[in-house]
Amino acid sequence: MDFILAHGLDIFTTILGLVYIWLEYRASILLWIVGIIMPALDIWLYASHGLYGDAGMAAYYTIAAMYGYAIWKFGKKYGQRKDEVLPITHMRKKLYIPATIFFFIAWGITYWILKNYTDSNVPVLDAFTNAMSFVGLWALARKYVEQWLFWIIVDAISCYLYIYKGLPFKALLYGLYVCIAIAGYYKWKKSAIDNNLSRECR
Repeated sequence: MDFILAHGLDIFTTILGLVYIWLEYRASILLWIVGIIMPALDIWLYASHGLYGDAGMAAYYTIAAMYGYAIWKFGKKYGQRKDEVLPITHMRKKLYIPATIFFFIAWGITYWILKNYTDSNVPVLDAFTNAMSFVGLWALARKYVEQWLFWIIVDAISCYLYIYKGLPFKALLYGLYVCIAIAGYYKWKKSAIDNNLSRECR
């Protein structure tokens, strides 16, 4: 009982995380609702364990989930029918260079902040997962298949960090995330192919 009480918030947000990744796998817009609640709770959880970068990222996630919901609800892509929901597509090649540049800039800035203004003892990896998450969340909001590739990297590193920081349930969650992200990539890849075939037949 003492263990459960000590890790209550970790357990609860882990359950929400499972719901979130299941909804993401199914490409359900409801993922953004869970995506607002879960990171709002994670802000305190991460900060209390010295993961200041993740705490800041959780605050960003809370706001970004509102953006993601709006994009999935009202956003449009080239070739999308008026009555069609935002389709799953591949990330356009011309977006890779600016996304990469943004990633390295975000990594550098986040590292500098963590190194100079917090007592984080994992600033390089903490900043890396933050920067990669910025890109991954943007790609998710646009329903790009490649968003899963970004999350595979983030989730694997986060799993290690949570073990190191003594958050066993979060570590277990992110280990599971890696497996689901791999499955999600292939599922979304097939959906993107089906979407292309559907457009070619119109």
